[in-house]
Amino acid sequence: MNYMEITLPNYSYVFNFEEEFKHQDTRVWMIKNWTNVFYFCGIYIILIFGGKHYMQNKPRFELRRVLSIWNTALAAFSIIGACRTAPEFFHVLKNYGFYYSVCIPSFIEQDRVSGFWTWMFTLSKVPELGDTLFIVLRKQPLIFLHWYHHATVLIYTWYSYSEYTSSARWFIVMNYCVHSLMYSYYALRSMGFSTPRSFAMIITILQLAQMIIGCGINIWAQQVVRQKNISPTNVKLSLTIYFSYFVLFARFFQTVYFGSGRKAKGAVSNGIPSVHDSKSKVKAH
Repeated sequence: MNYMEITLPNYSYVFNFEEEFKHQDTRVWMIKNWTNVFYFCGIYIILIFGGKHYMQNKPRFELRRVLSIWNTALAAFSIIGACRTAPEFFHVLKNYGFYYSVCIPSFIEQDRVSGFWTWMFTLSKVPELGDTLFIVLRKQPLIFLHWYHHATVLIYTWYSYSEYTSSARWFIVMNYCVHSLMYSYYALRSMGFSTPRSFAMIITILQLAQMIIGCGINIWAQQVVRQKNISPTNVKLSLTIYFSYFVLFARFFQTVYFGSGRKAKGAVSNGIPSVHDSKSKVKAH
């Protein structure tokens, strides 16, 4: 099948900034600049651990109002991103099949709506590092899962965009959808609303499912990696990262929902450890 003949999903409305999106320009920029993420991550690590040391003898900041705004903004961004990328994803699955959805990067090259929000997704991983600022300023425990996840997601996302990694269609839609629920939960909690523990558990299960699907996509992609738009290095890196996330989230899930003792009981509020939750103790993205 010639993927240049693909039909696009019917969007009810296309904004001017989406219509004017030129993916070629963004890829050129990313190829030249993606390695800057290592500088970003280096500065990030220095700031968060340096800030943690600085705050040891300082009073903690509450930041409830700022926290609510931050969570609401991230929730809104994730919901919009999910609504703008999911139609292309399901359209391709329905009309062109699983192989096409993993191996052909038409979601960037042909669909300007999906392409624009893929670009926004990639760039958003830099400001998301600001999540950790709330942990440091509120003097909450900075767990490994939090900063490891932020740093590695940023590196992998920028690297993948420079290659137009076709399997990213799956990763982006899954991440947007899970973040839509997750940040909405955080926003409600930071505003003081009470939410059922079962909702937090569902979000954690969805995060685990995201990691399992990500591993499955990469394992399958290894079989066809020489044929289409996924480099062997990308597959190995993605599989390693997704598997490490799965192990860390599975350990977290077991500790929170099935563990015992003070560590399990005091680790979280309503099941999800989060800087975004004004009542929680720790944060795992």
